[in-house]
Amino acid sequence: MNIRNYFLIAVGGAVIGAASGFALRAFDDRRADDLASPVPVVREVDQLPAFAYRDLEGKLRNSSEFADKVVVLNFWATWCPPCRKETPEFVAMQDAFNNSVQFIGIAIDDAEPVREFANGFKMNYPVLLGDVDAVALSRRLGNRYEGLPFTVVMKPGGNVVLRHAGGIERGQLEPLLRELTTPG
Repeated sequence: MNIRNYFLIAVGGAVIGAASGFALRAFDDRRADDLASPVPVVREVDQLPAFAYRDLEGKLRNSSEFADKVVVLNFWATWCPPCRKETPEFVAMQDAFNNSVQFIGIAIDDAEPVREFANGFKMNYPVLLGDVDAVALSRRLGNRYEGLPFTVVMKPGGNVVLRHAGGIERGQLEPLLRELTTPG
């Protein structure tokens, strides 16, 4: 091979490399745009906002009812597999902590499936029927992508101490609840 052939191969390689680099950069820029959150920014709160939803008996339940307790607020749905997994653990922890912790489930679902679910799992804590406002409440509490389940733990008085997107296990939640309910 002579010098001319080497030169043509080198120039051809440089052109192909540059074209590949430009194409890759354009792909990365487009991919970054695709990954950007389409969800508008919502100011998260550190204090539980006031809310009121109906329970399964039709009674309006207000957040102020629970102001003097540690509250575990769980946004869930009957069709959500992680919700189905964590519910028995919430029932057990509500029994274990009795009056010092109040679990509250806000179902983003229709009343009849929620009623069947609550009866089937023997839910021993308030189950409230949420709607679009409940989704907005979960977003204000930090659920940026509106996924379920979403759990928030508050101290008495409503100060948020934990936000958790996705299923949460007893081993993750119970130590925090013990800490929050231990005097001193």
